[in-house]
Formats: sequence, structure tokens, C-alpha cells
Amino acid sequence: MGDPKKTIQELRERINYHNYQYYVLDSPEISDQDYDRFFRELEELEKKYPHLITPDSPTQRVGAPPLESFKTVTHNLPMLSLGNAFTEEEIIEFGRRLKRFIKDDTEITCVAEPKLDGLAIELVYIDGVFAVGSTRGDGMTGEDVTQNLKTIKSIPLTLITKKIKKIPTRLEVRGEVYIGITSFHELNRQKDEKDEPRFANPRNAAAGSLRQLDSSITAKRPLDIFCYGVGLVEGYSFTSQWELLKTLPQWGFKVNPRIQLCENIKEVIEYYRYMEKAREELDYEIDGIVIKVNEFFLQEKLGSISRSPRWALAYKFPPRQAITKIIEIKLQVGRTGAVTPVAIMEPVSISGVTVSRATLHNQDEIDKKDIRVGDTVVIQRAGDVIPEVMSVVKEKRPDKAVPFKIPPACPVCGSMVVRLKDEAVYRCLYLSCPAQLKKTIKHFASKRAMDIDGLGDKLVGKFVDEGIIKNVADLYALKAKDLVLLERMGEKLAANIIKAI
Repeated sequence: MGDPKKTIQELRERINYHNYQYYVLDSPEISDQDYDRFFRELEELEKKYPHLITPDSPTQRVGAPPLESFKTVTHNLPMLSLGNAFTEEEIIEFGRRLKRFIKDDTEITCVAEPKLDGLAIELVYIDGVFAVGSTRGDGMTGEDVTQNLKTIKSIPLTLITKKIKKIPTRLEVRGEVYIGITSFHELNRQKDEKDEPRFANPRNAAAGSLRQLDSSITAKRPLDIFCYGVGLVEGYSFTSQWELLKTLPQWGFKVNPRIQLCENIKEVIEYYRYMEKAREELDYEIDGIVIKVNEFFLQEKLGSISRSPRWALAYKFPPRQAITKIIEIKLQVGRTGAVTPVAIMEPVSISGVTVSRATLHNQDEIDKKDIRVGDTVVIQRAGDVIPEVMSVVKEKRPDKAVPFKIPPACPVCGSMVVRLKDEAVYRCLYLSCPAQLKKTIKHFASKRAMDIDGLGDKLVGKFVDEGIIKNVADLYALKAKDLVLLERMGEKLAANIIKAI
């Protein structure tokens, strides 16, 4: 063999090229066996010459040790949220507003893109090499999920320079991480086989997968990405959104193929109608389209208000609805004692997600909509995610259906529930109510509070049900010998929990 450094570099370039062909262009040029052969050859060479391993090698996508927590990343340019529009009139007014602001009646060219229902992220490349990846967070700061993003094969670890030799010295690419609908169903099928809780929807599955402290878990999840914009760019310049979206794929990024350049607002509305019909063919969730002024000098002139740009808008699809029947109304008791009515319904599919529960919020909401057990109701997923009872089909109401009233006793501990002045909810005021105690301890142990690793719902439930703890302070009196008496609790796990507390 010749120079190992040269051979390793050639293998990396070959693997990166075929990754791009397969994961970005969906146009593989070699068989899986040939790809695996190149990959194994690279692994063997890097094992033999470990000093030649670099962070951007295809072999380094998986293998980083688990993190204790995520570091915080500050975005150089804020990742702004978008204003929403729901009607054609609002879109027409958006066009008028743009013209008024720039004081020019000329038609403004816009780029229209599908609005994915995923998780916004930022990828930072230094001299063409992927350096840092983070979540959007609050728009100003996010979480460092670099190792997890490296496991996504459609994210290039180094920029491709075959067509465009010049690359930015710093490039911040923004996109949406998602899980496709087919992959989501397969993921839940695997969950069923292992008797594990299912993911509620593709967005939750993507968000949960990307926020794993152990990147080897993320690597097993079918995450994908579409890139749609940039933050700070140094050493390179773009003049328009369309130019940007046509350049990104040449560097190896995956851009949605259904983007469109619209010469005026009329074409934007036509694109919206097209995408509303086309969404049923897509293998990923979208909840509308995004409209962006194409020319960057106009974007700069328009600026932003509060936390959203003037030059962009989300045009949302109408919520998806379905009709089903309420079988039962159950009551849940929260951490603060709030008693929340929940409708248990005949399962119905909305947007590929089976819905069987919906919050009824409070007694006032039930009275306002006159919701009763046995009613046929119209439900929708607000934002295509959260189930909500919209209305009752009263002509289908059973004769024996009676108005529902929250009973005066807590459904968990039997104590009196009261409705405090100026509150819409009823509350159980017994502080030792098991339901409240479980949620209080869960909140206390959560990442945002004391961050006690290993103290999950099931374990907290056992502690309370077995009478091992009666308040939060009891956590700190626990001994390993108390825990090993619990079912499926070994000495090692007990010791780890005590250590975490």
C-alpha cells in the first residue's frame, strides 16, 4: 500500500460522495455491499493509524461517550420565530405591507417552501468542516447537540467542493430535523415489540431523539433534515434566498425539492393550494408553507419586529379534524392539585396519528360546549399535534346523556375539591394527595429542577404507593436498603439512585 494518509483521505472523500448520493439526492451509485467494503477499509486503516483520525471522518459519526448534560450555545444571529397567517386575505395584506414598507409598488419576488413540523437546528462549519450543531432553543441560545447531529447521514461532516471550489470560512446553516411518516410508524412498531411506550407523533419522536445524552441512541433513530437558511456567513456572500437554496445542495446539504420561486403574491397563493393537496403524498409532516422575500437586500431593509422578521411569514393549513365519540370523562390531578377533565374517546386517526384522549380543560369549557359522555364530537389536533374537542354533534346525542359535573371529591384521595376565586379550575387542597405528591416529586427531580438522574415516573409512583416517601424531604432520608425491597430493584441500581439524589 502507498501513503496511508492519502489512501484514508481518498476513502473519506469516496464515502462522503456516496453518502451524498444516497441520503441527499436519493440516487445511489453503488451497492450497499460496496459501500460497506469502503467503510470497513477506512475503519481498519484508522485503527492501524489512529493518529490520522479526524473529527470529520465518516467513522466518527457514532462513538462519542455519553454526555452528562448539554452545553449552551449562543447563536451569532438570532433564530427568529415566524408570524402566522391563516387566510388568503392575510397573505394579500402581507404583500401590501411589504410594498408600503419599502415604498415601492413593484411586485416583490418571494421564495415559498413547505413548512416542516420538526425541530429547528443550526449547523456551524469552520473552513468547510462541521464544528458545532445546536437546537434553536429560545432563539438566542440553544443546546449543543453536535454529537447527535453527526449521526444524521444527510448532514455533511465536510463541505463538498466538487462544483464550487470556494467555501465560506464560517458558515452557519439552519434547517429542520424531522422523522418521516413511514420511519415513524416503523419506530413505533419496534416500540410495540419491546413493550415500550409509543411516540405520540413524528415531531415528538424527532425532538426526543435529538436530545439524547447518548449519541448511540440517536444513531438508531431515523432522523433526517431539510436545510432552509443561514445565520452568520463569513468569506462568502449570497444575494438572494433562491441563490442560497440552489447553492446549499452543491456543498452537500439536503434542501426540500418542492421549493418554488414566486413572482408575486398570487403565485404564493397558488403554491399554497398546490401544497395543501400535495401534503397527502409526502412522507413527512408539514403544517403550512413559509414565504420569504427573495432578495437579501430587501430582507435587510425590512428588518424584524420583536422576535419575528418582517420579510417572512408562515401560511398555516387549516387544522385537521375528525369525528368520534366520547366514551368516558376521567379526571387527572396535577402537581398543584388542579383537577383536569380528560375525554376518553373511540380511537380515531388524524394526520396519521391515532387519537383517543383530549383535554377538556375545565368545568367552564365543558359547560360552554355542553360536552357529555356519549356525545359525538368534532376533534382536531391544534398545530396538528394536541387533540382538542371543538364542538358537539348534538343531533347524534343519546337520550340518556346528562351534563357532566366535576364531583366534589378528589378522584385520587377523596378529599374535597374547591374552586378558588378568579380560577377556572377545581383543586384538591390535600397536600399529601398521592397524585399531587407523585407529580411534585417528579417535578423536583426533573432536569429543570434538581436533575436527579434515574428518578422517573414509575419509580416515583412506587415510592409513593409503597409509602416509602410522603414528601419531597423524604427523598434525602432514603437508603439503598429501602429500595432493594422494591420489585425489580437490584443493589447496583439502588446505589446509583441514592448517589444521584
